[in-house]
Amino acid sequence: MNRRDFIKAGLGIAAAAMLPRRLFGAEPEKAVGPAVAVARGERTKLAKGALDLLGGMGKFVKPGDKVCIKPNISFAANSDCGATTTADMVRQVVRLCLAAGAARVVVFDHTIQEAALCVERSGIKTAVVDEAKVSLLTLTKERQFVDTPIPDGKELKSVKLAKILLDSDKFINLPTAKSHSATGVSLGMKGLMGVIWDRGALHKVNLHQAIADLASVVRPDLTIIDATRALTSGGPGGPGKTVSLNMAIAGVDPVAVDSYTVGITQWYNKSFTGKGVKHIVAAAEMGLGEIDTAKMNIKQVTI
Repeated sequence: MNRRDFIKAGLGIAAAAMLPRRLFGAEPEKAVGPAVAVARGERTKLAKGALDLLGGMGKFVKPGDKVCIKPNISFAANSDCGATTTADMVRQVVRLCLAAGAARVVVFDHTIQEAALCVERSGIKTAVVDEAKVSLLTLTKERQFVDTPIPDGKELKSVKLAKILLDSDKFINLPTAKSHSATGVSLGMKGLMGVIWDRGALHKVNLHQAIADLASVVRPDLTIIDATRALTSGGPGGPGKTVSLNMAIAGVDPVAVDSYTVGITQWYNKSFTGKGVKHIVAAAEMGLGEIDTAKMNIKQVTI
């Protein structure tokens, strides 16, 4: 039984038919090392600056696409502290998707704290720039998720995954760069816990491997890390030390993007690399991407 057949057996043929390509793993990049785009400077232009280095949003989003964008708005915290993705960064990405021809854009998250308060304090409603084409969805009910097998999982063999992903053409992961008390950092792959129903299940097993297991089946078409400011201690919810970096880091390879981002600042007043983060190491060992920054095709621009 191959991987796709395994997924079909777990979901049923009708549901499996809706599974987007990314759930089976993105195509490996053919360039010398995975491309990681790094934009610095004017906050309001960072998303476009990073994506232009990758060929523009049109390389990822095609006319007529339904796009899901998953920021981190899990905490009812002032976004200036770095616990949540800034509304401005989400707004930039939404507009780029629409400019590329997206028919629908859904901004969604499964928040940890009370959803309405998270929405209010994050200011995320300002990302709904066109009510005819853009919507905001907070996942609060178990029926909004569907059982999904994880064929290569070591700690997780299945997970309840947000149905909205199965009804989309493209998935953009848009986390914030922050520290985390259990995993050291919370970036792209850790942020994928916001697309599942039961986060607690991952904490009952080896959390680091479980994050990698989840990343093996949920592969965003694009990851853009909001590093305009980073919560370098006190994460994931803050308060803590926040540093202004005015950066956005983007790429297709989720391991490469996370691993590069680890090195952009100190965390808990210490410097380390992606090789010092257990869940990034576990993902690299599963063949999900490149962890060595020396082997990446790093493209940089100052705006």
